[in-house]
Amino acid sequence: MKLTRFLSLLLVGGLLLTGCTAQPATEMATPETATPETATPETATPESAEPDPLEAVLATCTDNATGEKPQVTDPAGWNEAGREIIDGLAADPVYAGLGFTGAVREGCPYLLAVNRAASTVTVYAADEDDRYTVPFMAMVCSGGSDTPVGFFHTPIKYEWRLLSGPCYGQYATRIWDAYLFHSVPYYTQHKDDVEYDQFNQLGTHASLGCIRLAVVDVKWIYDNCPLGTPVIIYDDAERPGPMGKPGTIYTDPADESRRGWDPTDPDPVNPWPENFRTGTAIRSQAAWDQWDELHEEWNTRLTPTDLRGFSTDSSKEGTRG
Repeated sequence: MKLTRFLSLLLVGGLLLTGCTAQPATEMATPETATPETATPETATPESAEPDPLEAVLATCTDNATGEKPQVTDPAGWNEAGREIIDGLAADPVYAGLGFTGAVREGCPYLLAVNRAASTVTVYAADEDDRYTVPFMAMVCSGGSDTPVGFFHTPIKYEWRLLSGPCYGQYATRIWDAYLFHSVPYYTQHKDDVEYDQFNQLGTHASLGCIRLAVVDVKWIYDNCPLGTPVIIYDDAERPGPMGKPGTIYTDPADESRRGWDPTDPDPVNPWPENFRTGTAIRSQAAWDQWDELHEEWNTRLTPTDLRGFSTDSSKEGTRG
């Protein structure tokens, strides 16, 4: 989403605080001192205030956050904070001993950094020194106490994957061993059969060890992170990541018409309003540019749209994949 689109959304939504236009001196002065000469061209027609980048970012990632609201840091500090976090992990004996330096791996444009303690995945792109330090996007996630910390490289991916339970995950990418990035679990292999109570737990520790994400986010990983993509999993409860922690979307368990769908699923028959398709990720301008360029192609690369059943009542025991 271009910055101009950010500002348009802000103006329409009433979220942008406009700067106050200075009044000419003839209006501000008392009757005793007011003269036409006191109103100079500079004071009569002041320049417009510069837009606040944080206001634009907040507008784009809060509109869909009907659950927990996002905690967004100032974009002006993202790059510095990203470099500090990556340098700190590279200096940590645990991750250094596993070979983590922050250096870019050939053919892999991104590093996926999972902050297990803060339930946040931050995507890093390369800087001018070919190190993954530039914050690209932040996604809300759910891990669990069994989620392993360490440094890994993705070996395989699946459009649908059978999980423990049994249950199923969309757009799964394996991290290591039995641990994957995947959607919130579905009772069956049907796109309108998500475990909606579990969807409402995104942003908390809720899984058996996998990393759960909204469909829009896990599909981004599936589409844009080739096999071999580096993944680092660590704990830092105080700092979710350089961009902050995204918010969440609430699914009403009583809403039988929509509760079985992940609100961000791009399938055109998803009954949720289309604006939810962007999810709640905190995106850099580069990430919005990519979204504008690529997301229209998603409908030609969806998991089969005939995989639709019905929304299972949550009294049925589900999975904890």
